[in-house]
Amino acid sequence: MAKLGQSKTSKTVVWIILALLIVGLAGFGTSNFGGGTRSLGTVGETPVSIDRYARELNQELRAIQAQTGQPLSFAEAQQFGLDRAVLGRVVSQVAIEDEAARTGISVGDANLREQIVQIPAFQGLNGSFDRQSYEFALQNSGLTVSDFEASLRSEVARTVVQGAVSAGTPAPDAYVDRLFTFAAETRDATWTVLGPGALDEPLPEPTEDALRAYYDANPDAFTRPETREITYAWLTPDMVMDEIAVDEDQIRALYDERIDQYVVPERRLVERLVFGSVEQAEDAKARIDAGEASFDAIVEERGLSLEDVDLGDVAEGDLPGPASGALFGLEAPGVAGPITTNLGPALFRMNGILAPQETPFEDVRDELREELVADRARREVDARMDAIDDELAGGATLEELAQDTSMQLGTIGFTQDSRDDIAAYDAFRTAAVEAEIGDFPEVLPLDDGGIFALRLDAVRAPEVQPFGEVRGAVIDAWEAQATTEALAAQAQALADRLNEGAAFGALGLSSRSQAAIGRQAFLDGTPEGMVPALFEMEPGEARVIEGEGRVALVQLDAVNAPDTGNPDLAQLRERLSQQTAQSLGSDMLDAFTRAVETRAGIQLDQNILNQVNAQFQ
Repeated sequence: MAKLGQSKTSKTVVWIILALLIVGLAGFGTSNFGGGTRSLGTVGETPVSIDRYARELNQELRAIQAQTGQPLSFAEAQQFGLDRAVLGRVVSQVAIEDEAARTGISVGDANLREQIVQIPAFQGLNGSFDRQSYEFALQNSGLTVSDFEASLRSEVARTVVQGAVSAGTPAPDAYVDRLFTFAAETRDATWTVLGPGALDEPLPEPTEDALRAYYDANPDAFTRPETREITYAWLTPDMVMDEIAVDEDQIRALYDERIDQYVVPERRLVERLVFGSVEQAEDAKARIDAGEASFDAIVEERGLSLEDVDLGDVAEGDLPGPASGALFGLEAPGVAGPITTNLGPALFRMNGILAPQETPFEDVRDELREELVADRARREVDARMDAIDDELAGGATLEELAQDTSMQLGTIGFTQDSRDDIAAYDAFRTAAVEAEIGDFPEVLPLDDGGIFALRLDAVRAPEVQPFGEVRGAVIDAWEAQATTEALAAQAQALADRLNEGAAFGALGLSSRSQAAIGRQAFLDGTPEGMVPALFEMEPGEARVIEGEGRVALVQLDAVNAPDTGNPDLAQLRERLSQQTAQSLGSDMLDAFTRAVETRAGIQLDQNILNQVNAQFQ
């Protein structure tokens, strides 16, 4: 029988497995299926536990809820195939455990005990293994000692098999070299970008037939998206600011409350180096005064860093009397001491003087007043919210609400692109999208302290706008396309000359050259597809690249192999090697698992599975 030796990794694995075993659904419905049925079926000679499947499925549902913040019903989970994915995972795990049992791979009793006694959940107050704590924890999780230890033993054996299959798969050097070359090679290129000003001839005026043809060929460009016709009433702090009165005493009180921000005394940048005796401190000070050593050097001699001795900026009085007096008695940066402190004799270095700052009340009066008004306006809006909500609950319409309160009425044809006025608020956009015709309006908050309520009046489906309404946009779009086509034809003639051997400089165009362009490079002002095109071209080749209303003429000057002497690239190759090995190991494990499942045979009882799933519903 193969034995599992102790290691830090194995302990971690055991703890993870323990969490999976004792968290989730404990004792899930095991007495409800045919007189105490406990398995869904078998893989080889190993049963597929109902509890195990139920725990895994429950944990998956909880994980999705934690990620999305919304509960996922079991019916929805089945639509996504979540139950089948969990069942497939459990069956794969059981298949590996069956193979481990068949080949005699197991964890011995002594090693199993050693792992269990080190698990904190099973330890008493004195930190050692406690049998009662062990049994109590398992009992609360619906597990018996024998079941837990059998499950733990088989699952640890499975991790041994999985590790053996996936870990011994080194990445082939030739494959890694190919990936590395692809990722790290660079290009040298020369290019120019042609704009409308580079046209040899001005564009002709578009005919009505040409505009109509463009309009008919590009309906998506002139389609109005789904529009939600909404009536709303809203109230923001800005709308009530004129009603807020703030007197001078209140502004002055806020200034006095924040006096530390406006009146800042002189401060000094200080470091403190503490010594074990006065003699050591005096000797260090003498060396500094004689120029034999710097303060920094003595700090380093003590095995410290400047961060260790830094006190930051301090005001007079922040330090004990003697230290504060000595430091603020210096007229320029320097070292003071030795000075006795509660930590021992110390040298203090003053590195800089921060001049005192005072902001007069008059300089910040208007700013403080605006802040007070804004704060009170927010509170005023909040105070009116309940009364407004009561009116809506009493049957008032949004129109009546605007008449009876200070809320302002408005309408909007809301689309996914709406961003003006009230549509600039995330809360309004969310409510507008979720609203249904006939919904009862409710008061909702806005990010700036405002409130709103809305009513969905109608929903207009997407529709192509009439030609007459968008004729100006059609002209602009036609001209943009015609300009791009004319520039592309003009640039292609130049590209043909380059491909025939002409020099870029002979074209009479301003150009830009850049070396070592990587695959992820961003070349400002060029079409988005230009960099990928460079990695498809041969040296000396010229191409025309169109995109985003621009036309680029580019010639590839050179292909550069990766610089193997670059330490950053060496790290990249190592990461690629590790990722490739992990990917191959995962593929090997998947293939091994499928082979084990085929050899062992899978027998599942669909009726029992349906009953388990029914309990989730």
